[in-house]
Amino acid sequence: ELLNYIKGPDFPTGGYILGKEEIKKAYITGRGIITLRGKVELEEGRIIITELPYQVNKSKLVEEIANCVKTKKIEGISDLRDESDREGIRVVIELNSHANQEIILNQLYKYTQLETTFGIINLALVDGEPRILSLKGLIEEYIKHRRNVITRRTKFELEKSEKRKHIVEGLLIALKNIDEVIETIKKSENVEEARNKLISKFNLTEIQAQAILDMRLQKLTALETEKLEQENKELEDKISYLKEVLASEQKVLEIIKKELLELKEKYADERRTKIIPKPTEVKEEDLIPEEEMVVILTGEGYIKRIPLNAYRSQRRGGRGIVGIDTKEKDIVTNIIIASTHDILLFFSNKGKVYAKKVYEIPLASRYSRGKALVNVFEISKDERITAVLPMEFGKGYLFMATKKGKVKKTSMDEFLSIRKTGKIAIELEEEDELVEVKVTSGDDEILLATKFGKAIRFPEREVRAMGRATLGVKGISLVNGDEVVGIEVLNSENLEQTFLVVTENGYGKRSKFIEFPLQGRGGKGVITIKISQKTGLVAGVEGVGDEDEIIISSIQGIMIRLRVKEIPILGRNTQGVKLMRLENDKVATVVKVV
Repeated sequence: ELLNYIKGPDFPTGGYILGKEEIKKAYITGRGIITLRGKVELEEGRIIITELPYQVNKSKLVEEIANCVKTKKIEGISDLRDESDREGIRVVIELNSHANQEIILNQLYKYTQLETTFGIINLALVDGEPRILSLKGLIEEYIKHRRNVITRRTKFELEKSEKRKHIVEGLLIALKNIDEVIETIKKSENVEEARNKLISKFNLTEIQAQAILDMRLQKLTALETEKLEQENKELEDKISYLKEVLASEQKVLEIIKKELLELKEKYADERRTKIIPKPTEVKEEDLIPEEEMVVILTGEGYIKRIPLNAYRSQRRGGRGIVGIDTKEKDIVTNIIIASTHDILLFFSNKGKVYAKKVYEIPLASRYSRGKALVNVFEISKDERITAVLPMEFGKGYLFMATKKGKVKKTSMDEFLSIRKTGKIAIELEEEDELVEVKVTSGDDEILLATKFGKAIRFPEREVRAMGRATLGVKGISLVNGDEVVGIEVLNSENLEQTFLVVTENGYGKRSKFIEFPLQGRGGKGVITIKISQKTGLVAGVEGVGDEDEIIISSIQGIMIRLRVKEIPILGRNTQGVKLMRLENDKVATVVKVV
């Protein structure tokens, strides 16, 4: 009920208070933290700050914004100007043509003092001791304090008025008997004798007698006598009123009310700080524009993300564009296309899994190396990331394959919460490594491909679901030296698509999935591509449709983007065609643009 009259704090610098809940909490409990925001005006291509949160220094705020732009914490600001003058604050933030005004404004609220908090502690002295009070308690204590002040003031004024009236009464007695008073004083040898004679002769007090002796001759005029009589009457009325105040609690409260209304009349103005509804809490991802990113990892342990539109689509056999500046002998091991708001699961060769939101991965240019994985994940020195995929909430299973041909599937639910230090995804035998992970429904078919150009297709149901910390089962029988290079998941939605195989020397082709016979798990498989010294071993595989595009990257960091429909569909036992021209280089990875 009090909130209807006392809305909340009002700060001299204006701005906004977000929401009433914290104000209500502070008024009920005596403690609270309110959120303050500066006032901004939005124009096309610019944000203008016109009011600041209380106690925020304008120069420091401008410096904060400049630092956020410099460190790329906030991107999209092209200019920053302080146009403030004696008429008020005006900080102009110019935006790039492609900038999202709402996102930048939210970033300003999150990363600068354009939004701050202000703590409320309703601390008051109660009977000489500090106590935290509710709003009602504060008002009660204030009224109690004002009552005490008015009572003490009234007593003081009453005592002062009574003393003055006492003196005035004595002076009036003297003026009525002025001739006798003068004669008495003239006949006295000294002041003390005169004072004593006046006291005894006119029945005065010592104070009254002294006041008569101190009286100046000008007081003897008729006008002065009239003034004293008037003053005496006013003092009688005042003393009567003051005694009534001291005797009546209601009169004390009326004085408190009257004085508060006088203060209101003198100082009241319109609220400067407006109270507005608290917006939905801004999550970190709300500050990040949603866009497709290419996440790149290297064999030497570097990671970065770059916008997908940084690559231009090229025709088959193109030279490609530089995708990453790798160290000597470093290779690109993983490329994944994902939105900035996606959560990626990173699986290591040691069988562990880590999680990271895409926007948390360092943003870099095509030409930069990126950031060391050890500074992004808590991984060991001999651990590498070998598989990456977006987290798909509510989807069935994660299907894993190892270098030695073992496979395992585990419910996605076991990967929903992953700590910074990671989780075990699969137990591995000695010298084995986790190679690839895919999402499956439980009723799909699996196609395993090896670097020697073999592949096996078998029903997923032949692999029962297991817990995380378990070994897998045999998926394919391998000859000496052969290794699994990838998995493809087949179902009714993609069975009419094709299987893309790319070799390390840049050759590739597509084959229809239906050309791979369905077998039992653990067999040797069939030929998927005819390999030779010319083609090199298989570098990567992908299930693709005619409208898809792929990105092929080389060990030296060269990347090329191709339309799948330009890649021919050939039989399994063929070598394919040249997809990428390489000079002293080899294909490292193949990824479908999704």
